[in-house]
Formats: sequence, structure tokens, C-alpha cells
Amino acid sequence: MSQSTPEQLRFPPVAGLTVRAAFDGGALSSDFGPLILRGVDQQIGLIDRLVQAVDDQRHPPYIAHPLRDLFAQRIFQIACGYPDGNDANALHTDPLFKLGVNRHPLAQAMDLASGPTFSRLENAVSTKDLYRLARAFVDQFIASYPQPPTVIVLDLDHSEDPTHGQQEFSFYNPYYGHHCYLPLFLFEGLSGQFITAALRPGKRPTGAENAMIVQRVIKRLRAAWPQTRIILRGDAHFANPELMQLAVDNPAIDFLFGLAGNRVLSPLAEPFLAAHRCLEHACRAGGTLPTPGRRPFG
Repeated sequence: MSQSTPEQLRFPPVAGLTVRAAFDGGALSSDFGPLILRGVDQQIGLIDRLVQAVDDQRHPPYIAHPLRDLFAQRIFQIACGYPDGNDANALHTDPLFKLGVNRHPLAQAMDLASGPTFSRLENAVSTKDLYRLARAFVDQFIASYPQPPTVIVLDLDHSEDPTHGQQEFSFYNPYYGHHCYLPLFLFEGLSGQFITAALRPGKRPTGAENAMIVQRVIKRLRAAWPQTRIILRGDAHFANPELMQLAVDNPAIDFLFGLAGNRVLSPLAEPFLAAHRCLEHACRAGGTLPTPGRRPFG
């Protein structure tokens, strides 16, 4: 690289335009996402809702990065494919991320937070903050509807979040074969919208724990939508007496859970499965669906 030069290269004019090549690069970014995400958030107000859920205990005179800026930067980074908090070390000077957080893109004094700042923030969040954040997501879901829906489907699902090192409440889960967290996610099954999530250890949850979390979500939904019918849906992981009883005790709640087969259930289910297989075979062969109230085949 001994022949490199920082000076501009001048080329012959083209169509009356001056052509020059420069090597300083200027302020460059490969991510346009923060500007789009900023516009979306201005419409839905999610970040402000989440910020209000966290009790910021920092001393005001020593705050260089307001809590809202930290939330916006972290959320935008995750959404743009930078999930690790340490990614902020390379992105805190990115001009488009700075624009997304409403900061001047070229001013060095307006640089964003680095990885250690996010490490301190994540360790400062309390269990009460986590509870309020989960509730804020539910409120955001409710606010997305212009009027109460007639029916919603609460899809329940646990998903592993692999952990590394000695992270608190990280447990070995034999089903997934590694140490992880096992948060509970709730989505609305008809629209696909995210409702909320509950951060929890990597061990298998009990039925009582599942029922406790779901009951709190339903209570929040019922306060806004007293007439909406709620359907709980999940795989065999949620087929436990506590969740079923929660639905049975409320006439406006139904449930649809998968059940693992066994020597008792499999024979009972066989007539229904046989009828379904017969109907499916007829449909594949070009047959017509049976009319309501009539048996599919004689």
C-alpha cells in the first residue's frame, strides 16, 4: 500500500460535470432500517410505552444517554440484525442509527451508547420492571385495535433462548440439549400479532406457572374487552389441568390443546381420526366436502 494516496483523483469532465474520486469515504452506513423503524414507532408509540414501564434509578446529572435513546438504539439494532449488546461498540457512530435516535449524524458529541452502557442497563432492570414491560406489550396489543374484537386466539409457545457462560437462571434443558432460557411467548392466532412475553428460566414450566401467567394476561385483556371471546391454543406442553380449569371456570374462554397419545386416549380418538382420514382421502381424490349435519360416507 506504499503507492496509496489520500488526495482526490481528477478525471476528464463528462457532459459538463466534474468527475473526482475521493478516498475519505465520508459518513457511510449500510443500514437504512433505523429511519424506517423510527417512522413506525412515531405512529404506534411503542418505545415511549416501554420506557414508562422502567424505573430509571440513574443520577440525572450523570446521564449522557436518556433511557428513551437507549431503548430506541437497542430495539433498532436488534431489528436490523445486531442482537448482541456489544454490537453497539461498532454502531454507536453509525450516522443512520444516530438519525434513528434523533441525533445529529456527524457530530461526535452526539454518538450513541456503547456496549458497557447496555450491560449496565440490562443488569439494572428489576423484576418489577420486567413485569411492567410485559404488561406494556399487552397494552400495546390492545391499542392496536380500533374496536374490541369479537374473538381472539391466544397462541401459547415456549421457545429456547440459548445462553453462554454463567448467566443467571440459565439451566440445562434436556429437550433442547443445551443451557438456555425458556421464555413464554403469546401471539394472537388470527392476526399473528405479538401480545407479550414472559422471561423465565430454562427449566420446563409447571401447569400452575403457565396458568398464572396466562391469567394475568387475560385479566388485562378483559379490562379492555369484557365481551370478547378468548380461545387458548397450544400444543401438548400446555395440556395441563390448571390451564384447562382456567378456561372451564370462565364461560367466555375456550381452549384447544394438543394431547400426546397413550393407551387410553389413542383408542378413544381412533374413530374420529378414521373419519378424518376417510374425508381427506375423498378430497384428494376429487370428491366434494360433505354438507353439514350429514355423515361423510355411509
